[in-house]
Amino acid sequence: MSDDADLVAEIEALEDKLAEARASITKRFIGQERVVDLTLTALLSGGHALLIGLPGLGKTRLIETLSTVMGLHGNRIQFTPDLMPADILGSEVLDTAEDGTRSFRFLPGPIFCQLLMADEINRASPRTQSALLQAMQEKMVTVAGQDRPLTPPFHVLATQNPIEQEGTYPLPEAQLDRFLVQIDVNYPDRATERDILLATTGVAEEKSTEVFSRDELMAAQKLLRRMPVGDGVVDMILDLVRAFRPGEADVSDRVRETVAWGPGPRAAQALMLTVRARALLQGRLAPNVEDVIDMARPVLSHRMALNFAARARGDSLSDLIETTAAGLTRTEAAA
Repeated sequence: MSDDADLVAEIEALEDKLAEARASITKRFIGQERVVDLTLTALLSGGHALLIGLPGLGKTRLIETLSTVMGLHGNRIQFTPDLMPADILGSEVLDTAEDGTRSFRFLPGPIFCQLLMADEINRASPRTQSALLQAMQEKMVTVAGQDRPLTPPFHVLATQNPIEQEGTYPLPEAQLDRFLVQIDVNYPDRATERDILLATTGVAEEKSTEVFSRDELMAAQKLLRRMPVGDGVVDMILDLVRAFRPGEADVSDRVRETVAWGPGPRAAQALMLTVRARALLQGRLAPNVEDVIDMARPVLSHRMALNFAARARGDSLSDLIETTAAGLTRTEAAA
């Protein structure tokens, strides 16, 4: 009983801390509460996020603000077609000592940080994009045959422009799957845009302050994994993920006719973590089915694809996810 009480007390203390972090973030990144919550969800879950939106919507500003508020050492890489893997990972240089002896010395690249901003990630070649694969999954990089661990925590927040596709290289499925969530950054509403206009065109701007330290964030990530998840939520996660695999026997005709490939087990793992984070951010001690429905689109939309016929018809992947998730909810309610 004491352990349960301690867990509740720790969760409630973390909820207060997250409310303070939210308030600090919104001093510089005004509005867009959904985007802020999803980004915090990725960090609390120990994962990476892909932010997709047009230029000028504040993606870079948000990531820079998060680095300050969460107490993380951050670096930024501007991805371009001529960027090479060594520009990200680092390289070995030959040093000559005073006595004439020579030895190789490793110069770490910008990936050796705790919060990496990969700006316009799809502008780099596949060879350069692949330099992130090992780091995102195994939290280490291999240079000159030697494994070099990254200092935890390690998060990649990547941005991508959905409109300008000339001279870009689509991210491979293996790399997309490593992003915990895909966050769509849309235009702000009129009231929010007015607040942005007034806040950013004056003599001085608000500044965010550090709320979390590195150790506190890592403790929060461990605490999140201790949060209880009910059997109903686990079953809903499994039902949802398996409902989008066209090869399954009991999937709907619509999914079988429109989906080229569906989400794998990593999607279910991502849902298990993100529903806990959403519950935390909303001040609850455990996730529910509504959390699963809400996180379905951010977790699944980049882990599945429509087939050619569905794309030719103009079918929407987002609509398919939302419709299927709503159908599962009605089925569960009827049962």
